[in-house]
Amino acid sequence: MAASSDSVVLLTLQSPLCHFHCAVLQSRPQRWPVPAAFLRRSLRALPARWSLRPQPLWKKVLSSTAVGLPLLFGVRYFTAEPREKRRMRLMVDGIGRFSRSLSVGLQISVDYWWCTNVILRGVEENSPGYLEVMSACHQRAADALVAGAINNGGLYVKLGQGLCSFNHLLPPEYIKTLRVLEDKALTRSFREVDELFLEDFQAPPHELFQEFDYQPIAAASLAQVHRARLHDGTAVAVKVQYIDLRDRFDGDIQTLELLLRLVELMHPSFGFSWVLQDLKGTLAQELDFENEGRNAERCARDLQHFRYVVVPRVHWDTSSKRVLTAEFCEGCKVNDVEAIKSMGLAVQDIAEKLIKAFAEQIFYTGFIHSDPHPGNVLVRKGPDGKAELVLLDHGLYQFLDQKDRSALCQLWRAIILRDDISMKTHAATLGVQDYLLFSEVLMQRPVHLGQLWRSHLLSREEAAYMQAMAREHFEDIMAVLKALPRPMLLVLRNINTVRAINTALGTPVDRYFLMAKRGWSRLAGTAHTSVCSISLLRHIRVVWETLKFEVALRLETLSMRLTALLVRVLVHLDLMPRTEGLYQYLET
Repeated sequence: MAASSDSVVLLTLQSPLCHFHCAVLQSRPQRWPVPAAFLRRSLRALPARWSLRPQPLWKKVLSSTAVGLPLLFGVRYFTAEPREKRRMRLMVDGIGRFSRSLSVGLQISVDYWWCTNVILRGVEENSPGYLEVMSACHQRAADALVAGAINNGGLYVKLGQGLCSFNHLLPPEYIKTLRVLEDKALTRSFREVDELFLEDFQAPPHELFQEFDYQPIAAASLAQVHRARLHDGTAVAVKVQYIDLRDRFDGDIQTLELLLRLVELMHPSFGFSWVLQDLKGTLAQELDFENEGRNAERCARDLQHFRYVVVPRVHWDTSSKRVLTAEFCEGCKVNDVEAIKSMGLAVQDIAEKLIKAFAEQIFYTGFIHSDPHPGNVLVRKGPDGKAELVLLDHGLYQFLDQKDRSALCQLWRAIILRDDISMKTHAATLGVQDYLLFSEVLMQRPVHLGQLWRSHLLSREEAAYMQAMAREHFEDIMAVLKALPRPMLLVLRNINTVRAINTALGTPVDRYFLMAKRGWSRLAGTAHTSVCSISLLRHIRVVWETLKFEVALRLETLSMRLTALLVRVLVHLDLMPRTEGLYQYLET
């Protein structure tokens, strides 16, 4: 701009111009300096505080790490083998699963704290308003658990299924909602199925099978099931494990352990972390489908004298540790009453066969199916027109040795005969000191019916007192379960699941009576074998003990039915509050 002004002045001095021309010359657009000159001028004009200074070393390291690590991870990922890529994805996904699990845990804990300490502060514990608020809180918690388990998949679904077996401890909202997990899980794409077959068989499914339907007919916690046909035309069910399950097993176990410990820290009564510790080994066994195939074959041998029990035959040439191919069996779930009746089958016949089959495992063979939920027991019509039971999913079994089976039978007999001394002795053999509480957990019914009437459940205040006692009872039950031998935990799960199925069918048979009869028949059979060749007197004694047991059992059954009937009459006449827990306790 200065150079332009000098030129105008020089022209004005050299030649006389009018004022108009001078004004025009001065108003022409000025040329901008070149960028380099402008930058130099701007840098010289910067304030002192904006001048460039050398960065500290820690900032340089941080910046380099922020840029370099993702870059190195990306290069490593794109150059890795497919299996290594999967592990790297799992590492990233594991952070998401942990975050979701932690979020669900905190959400449930805060919700319970807010309800009990803010909303229900000063509210009477047994009032309708209190029960309504807590029921809604239980439902929200159960919904959050189901959503989190389905999103995370794998062991999270398995843990949710396991919680269903604690239906004598958890609120009914939990049990009803968590049952969704028994036959619901996220399905995987056909690409993952092909990838797994290539890793295990070096061939895709369409080469191993004449037909293979990539659309799964069922999806469970550890695998999904596809319908297929062998080259000889045999229809089969192909159970394909989720490809990433083994890789994420250790990480998911550690996450679940941490979360359960946090729950135990915030809510000491709900300490289930020891359950996961005990189930680590059994969960690892469930991931081995070859082990599941061997379990299925042993179960079929043990129950072959029950013509109504069907165990699908395993096809070993198309099976591996992550793929199990077995005979395809049609049928409906064992608790689907409408489907059962539509086939013209009797619900009572099905319940009786179910209880007898599993009682055989508990008292005789000792090789016990530990996950007999309704999705794993199908019902179909046999050639004779009667019901057949199809037993599926043999991944989780528990062996009960001869000593524990004998103690369990003796305990069951002592409960029927109300022999407290024998109850205490045989419970101690199983490692339990509180024999009365353990007997009630085992039987899922009162041991001494007189306790029901001595409690005088006739007022709201006394009912509130009983609820407080129930909370202490919960802690006692947890102590009893912890003291049990580990095999007995899964035995209790079997017993409780069968009881729940019988209840879902409308309690058509007396489970208590059938189980007791089967347990005693084993004891009587053993005694008869050992004494029949010794003396006639001892043989007569065995017959007498059998008769005494039979009479006591029938009297106990009659007493229980009369008690349930009396409770219904008292409730109907408004002489006794309708306590759902007690009512259901007596009914089932």
